[in-house]
Amino acid sequence: MHKVKVLKTEFITHNVRHFVVERPAGYTFISGQATDVSINKPGLENELRPFTFTGLNSGENLEFTIKIYPDHHGVTEKLGTIVAGDELILHDVFGVINYKQPGLFIAGGAGITPFISILRQLKADNKLEGNTLLFANHTEKDIILKDELNEMLGSNFINVISSPELPETHAQTIDRDLIKQYLNGQANYYICGPDPFVEAMIGYLKELGIQQSQIVVEE
Repeated sequence: MHKVKVLKTEFITHNVRHFVVERPAGYTFISGQATDVSINKPGLENELRPFTFTGLNSGENLEFTIKIYPDHHGVTEKLGTIVAGDELILHDVFGVINYKQPGLFIAGGAGITPFISILRQLKADNKLEGNTLLFANHTEKDIILKDELNEMLGSNFINVISSPELPETHAQTIDRDLIKQYLNGQANYYICGPDPFVEAMIGYLKELGIQQSQIVVEE
């Protein structure tokens, strides 16, 4: 268990907040991994929730990108009120969404978070080539780090908006036919999002002949 000070926090969409916190000595992770986090305030210390690291392991500090759910009246609502100088409690690192080989990333909403660190690391290593991201959101304003992802991936960054607010945006969801358009002999298929989303994506991939061994999900 590590108590760390929040160094900086800001909203990067209407309901997603970026946190920069101190890194404990010797604390390391692999891009795609997560840790349980709680707030170091009376009554909240044992309210743990898992969040993915979104910075680089080589960074001086740790970063998290967290969707805030004010209507749930839970931990994320309280994280929405945290300010620089407050403390969080971090636990052991876990997770198996680790990058193996170039592939197709499929993310639903806040499920993009493990992919943020992975893609940032690939950029740092000059290894982004051959990777494509399908990113599903409800509206355009829900897209997390749109500009950065577009800068990293260019035409290999595909936004899929189910309830667009802009007239020029075509309403669609990620389904079997859309995935088929972006199959290009990729070695791996990385999926993260709500459980029903993940289950549906795995089903589509298997229908398209992708082997279970090629699919990488959180377990």
